[in-house]
Amino acid sequence: MGKLFLFSFLWWLTGNPLVAMLLILLVLYVLDRRFVRLLPDITKPYRRWRRLAALRTQLRLNPHDTPAKLEAARLHMEKRQYPEALSYLEGIASAMQDSPEYLCDKGICLLKTGRMEEGLELIAQALKLNPRVRYGEPYLIVGEEYAKRQQREKALEYLEALAQINMSSCEAYFKLGVVYDELQQKEKAKASFLEATEVYRGLPAYKRRTERRWALLAWLRKTF
Repeated sequence: MGKLFLFSFLWWLTGNPLVAMLLILLVLYVLDRRFVRLLPDITKPYRRWRRLAALRTQLRLNPHDTPAKLEAARLHMEKRQYPEALSYLEGIASAMQDSPEYLCDKGICLLKTGRMEEGLELIAQALKLNPRVRYGEPYLIVGEEYAKRQQREKALEYLEALAQINMSSCEAYFKLGVVYDELQQKEKAKASFLEATEVYRGLPAYKRRTERRWALLAWLRKTF
């Protein structure tokens, strides 16, 4: 009833039902971004594009700026532009070759561009240097790749390794559950979704804001 009243009021105020509906959607979006964060951030692509543009300008002035190249690579990875990310990472290999985070990033890019053996080798090096690099994300990504190739046993091997890590990331547990579900491991999928909601309950208030979306999605998958 309240929503109907609000719609009627906005329709009367604007004189246009379409504008009234758009205003309601805008209010719902703002409330979601403030309290729930289930919807994606529609401003993120624009902010990422602006940052990449600034980094390109910075690199034209200083082509040897390693931190700028690393940040540009990670922004391209967020956009799933793995060949572009790989070109930046290869340009800083000599300076970053002992960094587990760098080895992990480059390994992921190689995996995503079809160079699986090379990618696995670098990811193994990264995990040897730091078994918890990127909070276990490489285990999940390799597991996903094996699952896509219908290599069930290999996929489960990496997912089981991920499950042994004491993570504090609802997103990681949610994605782990999704892959288990795709592999028809229903009980393990449900357990991962449950773990995501349990982790969320134990998080401090400042951390809950960024993890709320994944906890809610996990709860929905667990429940329905």
